[in-house]
Amino acid sequence: MGYPKGLLSEGEQIITHKHPHFKMLIFPLLFGALLLAVAIWLGVLAGDASPPWDMVALIAVVVVGLVLLVWLVLTPLVRWRTTHFVVTTDRVIAREGVLKRTGIDIPMARINSVRFEHDLLDRIFGCGTLIIESASDEPLQFEDIPQVEKIHTWIYRQLNDNPYDDYGVEQQGPQGTQEYPHRGR
Repeated sequence: MGYPKGLLSEGEQIITHKHPHFKMLIFPLLFGALLLAVAIWLGVLAGDASPPWDMVALIAVVVVGLVLLVWLVLTPLVRWRTTHFVVTTDRVIAREGVLKRTGIDIPMARINSVRFEHDLLDRIFGCGTLIIESASDEPLQFEDIPQVEKIHTWIYRQLNDNPYDDYGVEQQGPQGTQEYPHRGR
């Protein structure tokens, strides 16, 4: 499901819409498979108990298994699905949550710098952390962004669309060499 077009400004276009990288689901899915195996094993053991304890043990295994399944497998899956990272022509948008929805919009004009980080595991999976410095007190970090280098490059190019906006760039113009001072954002 794409980002709702009704939430965009007039003329604004979506460049990319991403969920966090799938790697954040590896451990929950492995835990789910392990949980299923343990639940089956405990269910077989519960069947060997004498009545009525066999049914009590089986119900306990099912209830504990379902609680752990919801808490440790389903919750991360829903969190992954409801987390959105969107880059448009005008802003960077981050949204997350189901019951308590949070979000942040950073206008492109307010971004001072953008950088990325990724360790060896992130490089293997093709994701990383995008760090955006804006007018806020602290840089904003967005973790597990797929194709983080492409997104970093696109945002950087969007910010530096004018070749004359860098500090002290000299350009040959009709009147000779001119220096263009840095324009603050």
